Amino acid sequence: MALFRTDMPLAELRSYSPELAEPADLDDFWAGTLRESRDAAGTIILVPHDGPLREVIVEDLTFPGFAGDPIRAWVTRPRTKEPRPAVIEYLGYGGGRGIPGERLAWATAGYVHIIMDTRGQGSGWGSGGVTADPHGAGPATPGFMTRGILDPADYYYRRVFTDAVRLVDAALALPFVDAERIAVTGVSQGGGTAIAAAALHEGVCAVMPDVPFLCDFPRSVSTTPLAPFTEIVQYLSVHRGAEEQVHRTLAYVDGAILARRITAPALYSVALMDDIVLPSSVFAAFNATGSVDKHIEVYGYNGHEGGGFHQWMRQAAWLAERF
Repeated sequence: MALFRTDMPLAELRSYSPELAEPADLDDFWAGTLRESRDAAGTIILVPHDGPLREVIVEDLTFPGFAGDPIRAWVTRPRTKEPRPAVIEYLGYGGGRGIPGERLAWATAGYVHIIMDTRGQGSGWGSGGVTADPHGAGPATPGFMTRGILDPADYYYRRVFTDAVRLVDAALALPFVDAERIAVTGVSQGGGTAIAAAALHEGVCAVMPDVPFLCDFPRSVSTTPLAPFTEIVQYLSVHRGAEEQVHRTLAYVDGAILARRITAPALYSVALMDDIVLPSSVFAAFNATGSVDKHIEVYGYNGHEGGGFHQWMRQAAWLAERF
């Protein structure tokens, strides 16, 4: 396990703010993407799940994501009639929404919990996913990081981040969700996706990214020793001369750029021995976050597992203070 000093000492991390250039059309790019997807056909479908859980309600949600594509999620909520605050959760790299009932903590704490399947993933760990990604792209390194990477319009994470925003739209339409109390969260890829959702949807009232992936691409690609960032390194080792195009695309989804647009309260976490998501990339996003109310939990002796359930307990207390 890499020591954090292979990245930066904590004192330097707390002030680390790289000068990342925004694409001139960044806001127009995302506004147009979201407008097109909201204009696409698609309906919200909520089907009760018949399973052994009796003290919570579990439902199978299908909602329109990027280009109206059907995206799946599990909704788990308390058996109460009044609208409840919601926590939308996005998943780590390679995982799927799994089996209903695997993640009960937020529902038992009194929240509507909505966990989104990640399109095209769900076969790397956990209990699987069911959402396809019907959109093709050019040549890519195995994995998801380089799919469509030569053009931001084709890039895989344009679709994932749009799905994330459209799930906030769907949550706002559910009668049992308190529209004034919607939080987004996730670990690793899920944390990076939560940053994007909070940056791109004004309905997000709190954001809780844990060891967030997909931030500060220039440093992460050149320095991170382990996958998935190394997928981009491998791609560039084959597609010599594509570096400028690749980094132009990545700037449209970089969490350390998008975080500048977040104004909701934010609770981050970082692990100083993380060699999958470097601590500097997390602090790049945290320090860029535009929120007045923001905090970061530092786990000095953990790797990419971060704070685990200890961090969930911190989140629950922090969110209860704001909701």
